[in-house]
Amino acid sequence: MGIRGALLAGIVGALAALWTWTAPGDPALWPKAAGDEGVPLYLLDNGFHTDMVVPRAALAARPGPLAEAVATLGPGDWILIGWGDAKFYVDQSPIQSRLPDGARAFFRPGNPSVLMLRPETQAPEQAFLPEGRRRLVLSQAGFEAMDRRIEASLDLSTGKARVAATRPGDPVRFFASRETFSILHLCNHWAGEVLNAAGLPIRPVQTILSAEIGNTADRAADRASGSALQTASTVAR
Repeated sequence: MGIRGALLAGIVGALAALWTWTAPGDPALWPKAAGDEGVPLYLLDNGFHTDMVVPRAALAARPGPLAEAVATLGPGDWILIGWGDAKFYVDQSPIQSRLPDGARAFFRPGNPSVLMLRPETQAPEQAFLPEGRRRLVLSQAGFEAMDRRIEASLDLSTGKARVAATRPGDPVRFFASRETFSILHLCNHWAGEVLNAAGLPIRPVQTILSAEIGNTADRAADRASGSALQTASTVAR
């Protein structure tokens, strides 16, 4: 193999290693231990974007700016949470008219972002279709760690969470985020980071795709199931 071939092979190998690189989870947080009732988390995938739904009471339980932001929302026992570009994410006009702005959001570095919070009056099983919906039960400690990671996204430069945008007739609120949006840090990257904070292992580079968030949840559920079976087998002995 010549120098060029060796160089090419090295580049391909490095890219493959980067693509499959896994950020480890925290076994102290995931899966939850027996006796830990845990906190349910629902992941929603519309094919290109990931949102999550969590119990409002769980978010309100830990005092801080995120709980204070949730307290300003309308009624609803569940909270839909998402993160994205401050302009493209908020805009609801037809996607065809927003393609140039989508290119801007992807390829211009340092775009402002927002954290979306929306109260839901129905349970996720009733509010969202099964397709693209996954359920995990986080440990209590894992949820609290995830809560802190979500809160860390908020722009608190004024001393508290600041509403950056709303939609007429919609209970959703978009709070200014301290993080920036680009192809290097998309909504799905953010969702992966949030799951990793909860203790789940993730493949950071692959989280450019929303499908990888679902794959992360599936692998985590399999691991939790296997852990539960192993525990049951040990107890039986």
